[in-house]
Amino acid sequence: MAEKRNIFLVGPMGAGKSTIGRQLARQLHLEFFDSDSEIERRTGADIAWVFELEGEEGFRAREEKVIEELTEATGIVLATGGGSILSKESRNRLSARGIVVYLQTPIEKQLARTQRDKRRPLIAEAEDPRAVLEGLASERDPLYEEIADVVVRTDEQSAKFVVDKIIEQVGL
Repeated sequence: MAEKRNIFLVGPMGAGKSTIGRQLARQLHLEFFDSDSEIERRTGADIAWVFELEGEEGFRAREEKVIEELTEATGIVLATGGGSILSKESRNRLSARGIVVYLQTPIEKQLARTQRDKRRPLIAEAEDPRAVLEGLASERDPLYEEIADVVVRTDEQSAKFVVDKIIEQVGL
């Protein structure tokens, strides 16, 4: 039997990593994990609260540890947090331990998908969410591209279409 490969989804907030990840895992009969949900499960608190209490630095340290542990598993689909790739260690682990799929999403879509979501601490209180997302994109897009094995645009596509595209491009 072929070795079970891991698929790691990276991309900005609002790219659909969790939604697509769940469907992808179901279709490939793999286990699904979401790094943000895992942090919430372990701390017993939501991401916004962890950010508020520990700051972004504290949150990123937790995120790095969760990614280190989850990427050691086999046969999983992992939806990572948008900023997880800021850590060189996490980028290296994701690259070395599975197939990295970058879900590329335009700022317009991110805005539409996140505008009412109060659980996203980097934009929840922002006066100009577009400017925040543009700043994050300029910093993070090169890092997503650096480790991506596959890039899939999620513009107007349904989750099923994106899942099918990932399976096709990854060759599963």
